[in-house]
Amino acid sequence: MSAEWRRTTPDDAVALRDLERAASQAGLAHVFGSLPYPDDDVLARWVLLLDDPEVVVEVVEDEGGLVALAAHDGTSLRHLAVRPDRWGSGLGREGFRRAEAAGARRLWVLEANSRGRGLYESLGWAPTGVTQECPWPPFPTEVEYGRG
Repeated sequence: MSAEWRRTTPDDAVALRDLERAASQAGLAHVFGSLPYPDDDVLARWVLLLDDPEVVVEVVEDEGGLVALAAHDGTSLRHLAVRPDRWGSGLGREGFRRAEAAGARRLWVLEANSRGRGLYESLGWAPTGVTQECPWPPFPTEVEYGRG
């Protein structure tokens, strides 16, 4: 699948937060359970990322809004999300490839995110052995991945 990707603007911050929320609540409910989504904190992070000249944020949209996002900074894939109703469409793989082509060689993923880890491993990436605590409650473990 080849979608039309575009660069974001500061006006996209709320839509980015909403897409990330939809993907997280559908794919990571087993990690975060019934904890409230940190809307304000995630929105503040997107505002900062969109203001960072080193970070490229690209999106795909349809009549319903944003359907995919890929954020990268030339060395790392920062964020990758696809709206749940478009999972399996190839947009995640395409966003990942865009970040990789721009120089991304590392990323962090929740240890319990088997869907994301499966995608990265299918594309030749592997855990580096480095872990850290996620900044969001309940503070699950994140695993660093690199090009294998």
